[in-house]
Amino acid sequence: MDFLITFGIALVLGIILYKLKVPGGMMVGAILGAAAFNIFTGRADMPDVSKFIAQVIAGAFIGSGMSKNDLNRLPKLFKPILILLFNLLVLNIVMGIVIWKISSLDIITSLMSVVPGGMSDIPLIAEDMGANAGVVATLQFVRMTVGIGIFPTFIQKFDMRFSSDNPNKPFEKETRENIKVKKREYNWIHLGLTLFVAFLGGYIGKRLGVPAGTLSFSMFAVLILKLTTGIGNLTIEMKRFAQLLSGTYIGSGIGLKDVLMLKELLIPVILIVVGYMANCIWTGAILNKVFKIERKEAMLAATPAGASDMALISSDIGVVSVDLIVMQIIRMIFVIAVFPQVITLVVNLF
Repeated sequence: MDFLITFGIALVLGIILYKLKVPGGMMVGAILGAAAFNIFTGRADMPDVSKFIAQVIAGAFIGSGMSKNDLNRLPKLFKPILILLFNLLVLNIVMGIVIWKISSLDIITSLMSVVPGGMSDIPLIAEDMGANAGVVATLQFVRMTVGIGIFPTFIQKFDMRFSSDNPNKPFEKETRENIKVKKREYNWIHLGLTLFVAFLGGYIGKRLGVPAGTLSFSMFAVLILKLTTGIGNLTIEMKRFAQLLSGTYIGSGIGLKDVLMLKELLIPVILIVVGYMANCIWTGAILNKVFKIERKEAMLAATPAGASDMALISSDIGVVSVDLIVMQIIRMIFVIAVFPQVITLVVNLF
């Protein structure tokens, strides 16, 4: 009964925030609803299987986001992507260690809070790795909100100030129709096959005990299915459902002690915003000067927001390029598959 009440409250608040167009509203609302119920009653309950289901669906959705056309563009984008990922990894490790040193957060929570991945994915991975998922979700929400709400305007104004020396971009432009903002088409047979492959991959990853194994293995399983057969599209409603499960699971583990800790997160929040702002300028400058990528596009590539967010936001500030979306998708896949492994190594060093 407690499970149904927890889920019901999380669902209602998730829908409200989603309708209000809050970034990540379904997940944020679910976290707040389940957490409030737990804080006031201590009865919030969510079975562990919900976390597994959420991880599998989240991984499948990421894996289904890449197509053969994207793969064909990788040779042209290999070096820019390499620099982008290297800078993000260094930033993650350095800022995570700094936050750990100056705050009361443990090292694994500090490092996972800075990971430039999806808000639906990283808190679940953090939970698996022993971090405080509530804190990670809070800081990830701040990163995502700033990435969506502040960075595009900042980039536009920054570019206007230095617009006189904008180089021409050497990469071939593709039309807006090719950018992945189209509604995903699917049929029930393909959907069932995609979910079967995703759950099989997620189960194998979980059994192997690899950090982030459930999510990353389901992601790669669906990615392979998509690239070899063309099958692999999921509905956006399934992503919302995964966000709901994830948020409810995380929120049900948040108590009064965790809420009281929020006052200590001001400095980590400032560090994350300043750090990613500096990386946006620095990495954008490198991609702009070395590879002649348009400044706004280069800075958007280094923006800590999702691939779908960038597809929708970039056109608003005059950037229409499939390369940007490809770089963001590769970043998301790499962050999910590699960053947790690197963070595990870093934690073991300390």
